[in-house]
Amino acid sequence: MKQFDNMSDEELALLYIKGNNSAFDELLTRNQSKLFTYILYMVKDQDVANDIFQDTFVKVITKLHEGKYTDSGRFSYWITRIAHNVIMDWYRIQKNEHIVEPTEDNDLSNLKGASVTDTNRENEIINEQILTDVKHMMNCLPASQREVVYMRFYQDLSFKEIADITGVSINTSLGRMRYAILNMRRMAKDHNIILKYEM
Repeated sequence: MKQFDNMSDEELALLYIKGNNSAFDELLTRNQSKLFTYILYMVKDQDVANDIFQDTFVKVITKLHEGKYTDSGRFSYWITRIAHNVIMDWYRIQKNEHIVEPTEDNDLSNLKGASVTDTNRENEIINEQILTDVKHMMNCLPASQREVVYMRFYQDLSFKEIADITGVSINTSLGRMRYAILNMRRMAKDHNIILKYEM
């Protein structure tokens, strides 16, 4: 809505708390795509992702009405953390708290990778294969490592932001990234995958 164009998410949240329901509709419109992509990436099931997305926004509404949000300039991180907690609850229910097993459709093809700008078709094909290999290796990582890789490289979040969202220390976030990289290097070595990206 045009009346909200110049307002930040934080301002919209505070406006909604004061009773403006249209402000919440605008918040939902602005954040739903990015948040749903994150949820779907983590659970790998469209129906489950829809349920978690709805549960997340029910919790967002509840917390807003309970006064548990203050304007910190980080609304998108705040709702991502709520989504993270809902996902972790779902994992606990599924008894898959520590690892997500890869399945045939457990890939990252729905994510947008770096665009390949090289005009040399051979390099373009090689780069596409490397990105595909990286995505497949990411799918084999434990959920906590996969999540930090996704947040760092696909959402461009800092390790402090990742730590805040996932409720762990910065050192834990860095440790998960370190183990993710070590695991991916090991997988690349085990499968003779050469990860040299041509620019």
